Amino acid sequence: MPAENELPEPDQLEGTPHPREQPAFFGHSAAETAFRDGIASGRLHHAWLVGGPEGVGKATLAYRVARFLLAHGGRVPGDASSLAVDPSHPVARQIAARSHPDLAVVRRGLRKDGKGYSAEIAVDHVRRALDLFTSTAGKGGYRICIVDGADDLNASSGNALLKVIEEPPPRSIFLIVSHSPQRLLPTIRSRCRLLQLRPLAEADLCAVIRSLGEPWSHLDDDALGRAVALAEGSVRRAMEMLDEDKAAIVAATDALLADLPRLDMKRVIQLAEKVSPRGGEGAVQLALDTAMGWVSRTLQARSAAGPARLAPLVEVCEKGARTAREAEIFNLDRRPVVISLFGDLADAVRRAG
Repeated sequence: MPAENELPEPDQLEGTPHPREQPAFFGHSAAETAFRDGIASGRLHHAWLVGGPEGVGKATLAYRVARFLLAHGGRVPGDASSLAVDPSHPVARQIAARSHPDLAVVRRGLRKDGKGYSAEIAVDHVRRALDLFTSTAGKGGYRICIVDGADDLNASSGNALLKVIEEPPPRSIFLIVSHSPQRLLPTIRSRCRLLQLRPLAEADLCAVIRSLGEPWSHLDDDALGRAVALAEGSVRRAMEMLDEDKAAIVAATDALLADLPRLDMKRVIQLAEKVSPRGGEGAVQLALDTAMGWVSRTLQARSAAGPARLAPLVEVCEKGARTAREAEIFNLDRRPVVISLFGDLADAVRRAG
């Protein structure tokens, strides 16, 4: 059975530094300023919901804020124009090594068989992380919890988190990362300050990818430019577009989405067959993530239509995420997940008008 440190981390893009190890930060100066101003005022809100599409830097921002707070004791030094902390600073090194006593991270844990990570964040993982806030750590400074990502919380773990942010201990900060804040418990959303990150500009995307080190720092300019042009502001999607096989899956999924509500079942089945062989969980997830991103953008573009007409699309997201998790937990055939998703999407688009 592999140890956890022998597996890719559940909140890391394969082949790239983990967000806790990434000192560079691009394209979200307004979000950084919001945190800096809150720290400088001495009235930093205790719970922040950092939302936005996958791959735009939400977790990187959360770790950046945590480093700054823990390195400077909740103050803003007079010469600090950003939230940057030198990677050689002891706090930065501790966070990179996952050893800082005043930082807890809530994320998916290993499955019982040790073969990969669970599909959801279990309530026990939340409770263990939140033990930080009942300990004597902190010594008068901040204690920080990063939830990455809140979309993986189930009902029990979500309620466990809610109990703590409803009555937060003194000098505690919760940085809650979510790709789809609208799908979280309303009671969690209502207790958080929402900070919505937008898709990155193409120049910022290029800068992020170049900052990741080899082999990304020396990518061919034309190849990087093509990937970034298709990335819709997401680093993750840009990286996927640099992989020919992944790019083909995204292109096939996008083509089907563009035709909705018309549905070519032959092409849907071809996609399901392509992404669903045993061991192809990553390919299935890539297709699902592409579809969910399309739904999120569609909801934003049609927001004027009102909740009643858009509810079917939200329900498809919830059902799709639930069935994908069940397929992973019980090792079920993934093809029906993909086929059902597109059937539900076609029906939802018709109903939404």
